[in-house]
Amino acid sequence: MEFTKMHGLGNDFIIFEDNNEPKDWSSIALRLCERRLSVGADGILLVLPSDKADIRMRVINADGSEAEMCGNGIRCFAKYVYENGIVSKTDMTVETLAGIIRPKLNMENGKISDVSVDMGLPVFERALIPMTGKESAFNVQIKAGGKKVIVNSLLMNVPHTVVITDCLEDKDIGTLGPAIEKHEIYPQKTNVNFVRVLDKENIRVRTWERGAGFTLACGTGACASVVTTHKKDLTGHKVTVHLPAGKMVIEIMKDGRVIMTGPAKRVYKAVLT
Repeated sequence: MEFTKMHGLGNDFIIFEDNNEPKDWSSIALRLCERRLSVGADGILLVLPSDKADIRMRVINADGSEAEMCGNGIRCFAKYVYENGIVSKTDMTVETLAGIIRPKLNMENGKISDVSVDMGLPVFERALIPMTGKESAFNVQIKAGGKKVIVNSLLMNVPHTVVITDCLEDKDIGTLGPAIEKHEIYPQKTNVNFVRVLDKENIRVRTWERGAGFTLACGTGACASVVTTHKKDLTGHKVTVHLPAGKMVIEIMKDGRVIMTGPAKRVYKAVLT
């Protein structure tokens, strides 16, 4: 099995072209994504044909679960299918469990400089996130990790919860992240983003990803974080998101759509025996 290792700001993936032969991708993800003992990654991306879009992407998390979409993943995916001649368009459509997503490859001197993705509209209805209860999904106080925490939740293709804080220490995120991810008000669990607002145009984000744990970056999480801080009037409509391995730019358009722009890098190509 041939594969390619790629990453978007440190959020790394193993990419396979699915030949439609029966495979237990959940078990494969559990084996290959384990760091230090195998290839190591936050998840697997599968390239498949689509009758609804130019190409189809499946996302298998490191714990074997399947995600609806992945922001950093789709940037890597778009770069991969273009550079491997699978899709010839620089402005393409990708079928995902979250619907049709539209990445655009930004070119400089014939090479991909970065990738912009129309991430669509955020959803704030509790039932659709999903999140139990009928009140607003913002400014909700819960008890997690032995602390009272104010959470703000939304659907940004996948469920996300944002905690605005000045503390981005690993030990705190390592305790609160999984406690919020698996909190009873989130029936399908949630991704958790810890956000420090630097000024109107800059925020710093650390993410505990559902099904993967600590991750250096999360594209949908960066979008959810900017939507939340913008909704709270803490940031403007265009924000640079600072992450441990770099930065991306998130822009909220006049109609509410969210555009994410960031890098995608190939690490290596190999054959799994």
